[in-house]
Amino acid sequence: MNNAIEARGLCKKYGSFTLKDVSFDLPQGYIMGFIGPNGSGKTTTIKIILKMIQGDAGAIRLFGADSAAAGNDRIGVVMDTPLYVDDWTAAGVGRALAPFYSRWDAGSFADYLRRFGLEPQKKVKELSRGMKVKLQIAAALSHEAKLLILDEPTSGLDPVARDEICDLLHEFVADENHSVLFSTHITSDIEKTADYITFILSGGISFTGPKDALLEKYVRVAGGPGDLTAEQKRLVVGLRAHETGFEGMAETANIGKLPGNVVAEKISLDEIVIFMNREAKSNG
Repeated sequence: MNNAIEARGLCKKYGSFTLKDVSFDLPQGYIMGFIGPNGSGKTTTIKIILKMIQGDAGAIRLFGADSAAAGNDRIGVVMDTPLYVDDWTAAGVGRALAPFYSRWDAGSFADYLRRFGLEPQKKVKELSRGMKVKLQIAAALSHEAKLLILDEPTSGLDPVARDEICDLLHEFVADENHSVLFSTHITSDIEKTADYITFILSGGISFTGPKDALLEKYVRVAGGPGDLTAEQKRLVVGLRAHETGFEGMAETANIGKLPGNVVAEKISLDEIVIFMNREAKSNG
C-alpha cells in the first residue's frame, strides 16, 4: 500500500511544550482523523508537514518522496481561519492563488463557487465561517490536489455545514489516489468520516492505525463503590470514582480480569480522548 504521508520521529520544542517522536503513515485513498485535546500537538505536526515551521528532528515523506519534492499542486490546505485578505472577493481569491499552482483550473474553481453557493463578488470578510471553509475547499480542489490537509475546519460550524464538509471528503477519496489528513477535536465528525486514526496526547502518539481497531481495543466500564481491588483499579484508564461508584475505560482484553458485575459498554472516540487525557493528567 502506498502512503500519502510518512512521518518519522518528528520533534519540536516550544518553551514548556515538546512534540516527541511523532510517527505515523497515511495510506493513499483513505481519510485519517488526527485527534487529541487542544494543545496536544496537532497543529504543530501539521505545520511541520507543510514546512510552515522547521522541526528539531525527524523526516516527512509525501507520496514516497521527500516533502520538498511534493510541490504545491499535490497538496490542498484548509485551516480554521483562511489566510486571505478580507477585502478580496471570492473570485479574487482564485486570481490571487492561480500563480502559485502550475495546475490551477479557473473553470473548476468557478464551478466550485457555484456548487457551494459562493457569490463571486462577495468579499471574504462578508462570508460566514462555514462559507470561508468552503471557499478554502474550493481553492484546495482546483489545482488537482491529491492530498487534503485540514486543521480544525469544522470548529464552530453547525451540524448541517459539518455534514456537508464530511460528505465532500468522502467524495474526494472516492478516487483511490486521494487522501485526507483531518485534524479536529470534534470526534463525531471523525467517527463519521475517518478510516484511520492518529491520536496525539501531550506531544506524543498514543495510537495510530485503523479506526475500528481503536474502538475495539477499549470499552467503557462502570460499577459500584468498592467493586474494584487496588490491582483492578490499575486496569481502568481515566478512572473516576464518585459516591455511587466509578467509571473509566479498560482494554477489551482485560475485561475478564474485572468483577463480573462491572458493566462494559461500547465506547466512543470522544470518551477515549477524555479518559486518556484524564489518565495523563493523573500521572502528572
